[in-house]
Amino acid sequence: MYLHGHQIVNRLHSLVIQGNKKISYFSDGKIYSLAMRSRLYAIISIPLFGILYCYTSVGVFIFLILTLLHLKRPVRFLFQMWAKSVFIIMGKKFRVFGKENIKKGERYILVANHASLFDIVAITSFYPGISWFGHERLLKVPLFSSLLKIMDYVPFKEPNYRNTKQMINQLIYKSKYQSVAIFPEGTRTLNGKINQFYRGFIYLFRTRDIEILPVTLNGFYKLKPKNRFYINFDSKLDVVIHKPIRREELIEKKDYEILEAVKTVIESAYH
Repeated sequence: MYLHGHQIVNRLHSLVIQGNKKISYFSDGKIYSLAMRSRLYAIISIPLFGILYCYTSVGVFIFLILTLLHLKRPVRFLFQMWAKSVFIIMGKKFRVFGKENIKKGERYILVANHASLFDIVAITSFYPGISWFGHERLLKVPLFSSLLKIMDYVPFKEPNYRNTKQMINQLIYKSKYQSVAIFPEGTRTLNGKINQFYRGFIYLFRTRDIEILPVTLNGFYKLKPKNRFYINFDSKLDVVIHKPIRREELIEKKDYEILEAVKTVIESAYH
C-alpha cells in the first residue's frame, strides 16, 4: 500500500506525539519517584538526627572527663571511633584513598573542600589528632561547640588587626604540636561546586616550616548540603588524601599562585 506525501507527514506527526507522551509519562513517573524518595528520607532523617544528637551527647561527656584527666591518647582514639560510628549509624560507608600520604609524626596544614556538616566528622575518622580553624559561629551551636572545643578549635573572628594577630598566634602555637585543618572556602558550597579559596591558611604556611596536605571530599554535598534539611542516603562518599605539597614548591610563589596550586590539586579528584 502506497501513502501520499501528506499521509506520510500525518503518520510521522502521530508517531512523534505518541513518543512525546511516553517521554512525558516517564519523566512524570521519575519526578514522582524522586519526590516520594525525598519525603521518605526526610521522615527517616528526623529520628536519625535525634539519635545522633543523643549519641554525641554521651560522647562529649566522656571526652570532657578524659580531657580533664589529661588523657589525650584515649581522647583521640575515642574521637576516631565516634566519627566512624556516626557513618555506621547513618548506614553510610566511605572509602579513604591515599592514607599512606600521611606520615606518622609529621605536621601538616590540611586543606579540604567544604560541602557538608559531616565534613569534619569524615576527616576526624581517619585523622583524629588535628586542630581545626573555622567560623566562630560554630561555637554557638549547642553540643557541637563543646565537641569543637575539645578538638582544639580555633575560631575565625572579625578580621581586624587585633583578632588577626591573635588567630595567627593561636594557629602557630597549635601547629608546633599537631596538624591544623582548614576549609579555605570559608563556608559550605551551596551548589556543589568548589568555591573561591581564601588565603587564611597562607599566613600560617609562611610562618612555619610545614607542608600542605590537600584533601578532596566527594559525595558529601549530596549527602547533606547546607541548604537542605534531610540526609540523602543514596549518596556515595569517598575521600582522597593527596600527596603533601612541599614547602619548597610553594614558598617563593605569590599568594594567589599558592591558592590556585592547592585548589587545582583538590579539584583534580573532585566529582
